[in-house]
Amino acid sequence: MHNFSSILDYHFRQRPDAVAIAQEDRRLTVRDLHRRVNRLAAGLTDLGIRRGDVVGLLLYNRPEFLELVYAVNRIGAVFLPLNYRLSEEEWAYILGHARVKALVTEPEFLRAVDRIAAGPAGLEHRILVDGAAEGPWTGYEELLARHPGAQVDPAEVEPGDLQRLMYTSGTTSRPKGVCITYGNLQAKNLAHIVHFGLTSADTALVCGPLYHVGGLDMPALAVLQAGGGVVLQRRFDAVGALDAIQEHRVTHTWLAPAMVNAVLEVPDRESYDTSSVRCVLGGGEKTPEPVLRRIMHAFPHAWFADAYGLTETVSGDTFLDREHALTKLGSVGRPVPFTRVRIVDDSGREVPAGELGEITLRGPKVFSGYWRDEKATAAALKDGWFHTGDIGHLDGDGYLYIDDRKKDMIVSGGENIATPEVERVLYEHPAVLEAAVVGLPHPRWGEVPRAFVVFRPGERAAPDDLRAFCAARLAKFKVPARFDVVDELPRTPSGKVLKRTLRGLPTKD
Repeated sequence: MHNFSSILDYHFRQRPDAVAIAQEDRRLTVRDLHRRVNRLAAGLTDLGIRRGDVVGLLLYNRPEFLELVYAVNRIGAVFLPLNYRLSEEEWAYILGHARVKALVTEPEFLRAVDRIAAGPAGLEHRILVDGAAEGPWTGYEELLARHPGAQVDPAEVEPGDLQRLMYTSGTTSRPKGVCITYGNLQAKNLAHIVHFGLTSADTALVCGPLYHVGGLDMPALAVLQAGGGVVLQRRFDAVGALDAIQEHRVTHTWLAPAMVNAVLEVPDRESYDTSSVRCVLGGGEKTPEPVLRRIMHAFPHAWFADAYGLTETVSGDTFLDREHALTKLGSVGRPVPFTRVRIVDDSGREVPAGELGEITLRGPKVFSGYWRDEKATAAALKDGWFHTGDIGHLDGDGYLYIDDRKKDMIVSGGENIATPEVERVLYEHPAVLEAAVVGLPHPRWGEVPRAFVVFRPGERAAPDDLRAFCAARLAKFKVPARFDVVDELPRTPSGKVLKRTLRGLPTKD
């Protein structure tokens, strides 16, 4: 049985009283979850949701989100989590492009959904979690109440059948729908269960958004598959995260770079008991050594697993092992089971260890293609390999290093400058909390580095001081020609810095 929802039946038989999902004062045991998922699946079927239909989820982190993951899959339908930070226009595009049949949301988004439903995208069904459901709306709990005692068998699905759609974060002109299959999900879950040794004794804290693979898959769904529990934060809060870790004896959590910094800056952080944490999963940017040492101090029994992964691979392709956290500093580790990594040149030929090239991936985690976009699919999937668009290299031991995005590489006077190298140096400056480097057009050199820095609270440094600091550690052509101080760096939901936004910012003298 390839249907992810079928694992819920197994755990219902094995450990019905175990807590599956917790959020603030709410607790759902496996028995509770199993009952509600079956009732919800019956309700969706009554609305006419059939195998292959797409159900959109425009929700903050809450138990209903995970109930829908199980219930939608249970009837062989496809769920599509929507980024709640997007604009109304962006939601309308995605709903129309994905041909969403039903949308589940909460009161904050009700009016926007009504406006979208009246437009070209259209929606057959609108389901409201909380609040009064009137007119074209169906209440979520009402839908469940219609089917007390319902038992819905998980739909028979094949590994290549679509499990979900996830739209890219919009670093390109239009978001692309990533087709994730049941086979992709099962390969990812099994790889993470093996790699992290996940069991029913584990508890994952989800403080990243569930609409993103970081929140949903690093490693929440794998923990649920292993029989463990999940603790949800509605939206990230650093103090709340530490409270949850202490209260629920959390063993695993995923933290984007900005979340790591926020947790480390909590004034009374050392008063919290974080001894239960076995693993903090990172990723999105290289972790500088000073930050890594602070993480190791904050979570004394934890392995900080710097990671590399993409939506197209259901996240978590490589992780840096604990033993090499410092000796392989800057690496994102080696591949998880069933995944291969290869570095190729512009002609698609594999390059030797140490040489830069495009990172390509192969294995059952790799997505099946982009929804209704044959051209983009053909460009990304070549000869069985997924071409990521990221630049990196493998060392002699097979450890992967991310050197840049293709489009983020600065070419200055014919010299390639990998921006993370410059950022790493800036992170070492005692006054710098965060840093990002982009290319600035230059009449002679083509481009020169431009740095954006966020200072630590109460700290400052003059541009000349930062320049001198970099000059002592970098080749002259790599030293930023300009330093801009900002309050925060613009980021995608996964925590990656939006360098396109930074490149568009005007220079001010």
